[in-house]
Amino acid sequence: MPLTGTSDRLTTAMLLLWPHACQGTRIARLGGASLGRTGLALFTDGGKYVVARMDPGMTMMDRVYKHEVHVTAAAVDANGHANNVAYIQWMQDAAIHHARATGSTAIAESIGATWVVRTHRVEYLRPVFAGETIRVLTWVANFRKVQSLRKYKLVRAGDETVVAQAETDWVFVDAKTGRPRAIPDEIRNTFSIVSKEKEP
Repeated sequence: MPLTGTSDRLTTAMLLLWPHACQGTRIARLGGASLGRTGLALFTDGGKYVVARMDPGMTMMDRVYKHEVHVTAAAVDANGHANNVAYIQWMQDAAIHHARATGSTAIAESIGATWVVRTHRVEYLRPVFAGETIRVLTWVANFRKVQSLRKYKLVRAGDETVVAQAETDWVFVDAKTGRPRAIPDEIRNTFSIVSKEKEP
């Protein structure tokens, strides 16, 4: 859960609890900032400061997020291996965990926004079976005005075989109206873009 409060109280709290993180950061009228490696992100919303806490193991400089999935019997279809729909669920789970870990989800919720999928593209390379562990690697490839391309690589943990490669076009929308919204810097700053040359 994000921490919220008035600007005066939270500014004081930030300076008292994380003085080194706040050094060199202009607190007044701050649009959005990562607080170094404290695991926090600070931004403003309607004159109110919000601190979004990231996962302990995450920092803003973590470009590729790793999410492990244990394949259950429920994911297996009549062909004896994981159904193609299961891969998409794993991709979405990895994306959601990544956004939560960086504090991006807390920021989006605080400004009344969310993400919806426009398109999925999946290349299935190898079958996956019950009992296996799949490592889902995911990263943000770009940001446009209202859209963001996220990519994935699914790897079998046992032998490091790539079982699928995929990408999703996400659209940033108003949570109430569903209309696209421009992606604010507060959201963009929670992720580091991975260029094609540096993809895992």
